[in-house]
Amino acid sequence: MTIHELEIKEIVDRETRAWDTQSTRLLMTIFHPDMVWPWPPTDQAHDPMDWVFWAGRFDHERWSQNWQELFDTHTLIHNRRVIRKIAITPEGDGAFAVVDVDTLWRDARGKDFHWLGRACKVYSKVGDEWKMTMHTGLLDYAKATTSIIPERPAKKQLHAVLR
Repeated sequence: MTIHELEIKEIVDRETRAWDTQSTRLLMTIFHPDMVWPWPPTDQAHDPMDWVFWAGRFDHERWSQNWQELFDTHTLIHNRRVIRKIAITPEGDGAFAVVDVDTLWRDARGKDFHWLGRACKVYSKVGDEWKMTMHTGLLDYAKATTSIIPERPAKKQLHAVLR
């Protein structure tokens, strides 16, 4: 792994530790001040036309309160996360991580709140640290159609697609 890939692995692992320990303090360290978080209403809502925002632009106090409310009202049953891919921009200033998430919360009445699916976590290098700028909601890709865009187009192909 390159140094940048190790840094992205660290921030993904730090987020996982924050959920595991239910630490809003630790969780707040990963977000960029301009972070916004679109969310699909279901794990099958692959079309962003259906997505919503669960909260506005990152606000340390408001987001801390939102997550603390979850921690205060739910018990963490398990939190399994597997990094499937890390990609870094050629300039080393942007990155994303594809992470499979299986996190199960249970409230006092025994009702489960299950986060299950694949996320794309997007990061930007700010000074000497990485911050999350965007995170797709958790989607189930088992039934998703195959993309019509090549997985890794050559630079010539990419320029042609962008024109």
